[in-house]
Amino acid sequence: MRSIDLTAASWRKSSYSNQDGGACVEVSDDYADVVPVRDSKAAQGPMLVFPAVGWASFISALNRGQLGN
Repeated sequence: MRSIDLTAASWRKSSYSNQDGGACVEVSDDYADVVPVRDSKAAQGPMLVFPAVGWASFISALNRGQLGN
């Protein structure tokens, strides 16, 4: 498993996150092969890193309504 330096990553908040501080998921688009994901309320906490292809499939399934609510 390779290590990825995320210290300089720029993060964007999910369009589904609300402004009241709840359900805040952030992703970074700075990496070609992977998509780092974190909880904005715990920005220094653990982060998940998904293969870009897998993340794209996940987002497509969400957009098609295949994963429920």
